[in-house]
Amino acid sequence: MFKKKNKKSNSMARKIVVATNPKSINSEQYRTIRTNINFSMPDQELRTLLVTSASPSEGKSTTASNIAAVFSQEGKKVLLVDADMRKPTTHHTFKIRNTHGLSSILTRQCEVHEAVQATDIENLYILPSGPIPPNPAELLASKNMEAVKNRLLEDYDLLVFDTPPILSVADAQIVSNKTDGTVLVINTGKSQKESALKAKELLEAAKANVLGVILNNFKIEDSHYYYYYYGSEE
Repeated sequence: MFKKKNKKSNSMARKIVVATNPKSINSEQYRTIRTNINFSMPDQELRTLLVTSASPSEGKSTTASNIAAVFSQEGKKVLLVDADMRKPTTHHTFKIRNTHGLSSILTRQCEVHEAVQATDIENLYILPSGPIPPNPAELLASKNMEAVKNRLLEDYDLLVFDTPPILSVADAQIVSNKTDGTVLVINTGKSQKESALKAKELLEAAKANVLGVILNNFKIEDSHYYYYYYGSEE
């Protein structure tokens, strides 16, 4: 049913560090993120996770891909859903086709099994965005979106949704209300404090379960740059 690629691309090698360089500092931090996410929901099984950012170019798509990959490495069957139907990137990262995807399923142009694709990473599958529709927010808010999510949960242990930046459009707010948990990616070298706070307020207004914030490009004493996870109580 799924066609598997045999050769890793340079693009994927650069971005999916947990698979291509598992002993690196970045990979270790992604494993820390996984642990903290698991501990953040001790009384509920995490089945759906949303990753968003305050503004564009903060690293949310790379973060979503690595989070999905690191959860697959602990034995979960993971589906990374590119729910950014405005500026999708996941198909470029994994070098897969984007002929059919989430938009195709939501508009009933194809079935789930026609759009989902396997990756070189064991247990990790991708649902690309599909063709860019004129009404992404309406599709994400539709009853069919809930039905598609429930259908996917029959086949996968964890769904990771990569959504557009929350300050740009309403898409992330819509999906966050339908998922078990949300993480917010903040680029410490770019984001303004006001933007980060506004993003958090919008998620809370949508009644999202904000698990925490991932600080991207956080500078530590030895001048390395890496991702670090802060729980929601920090």
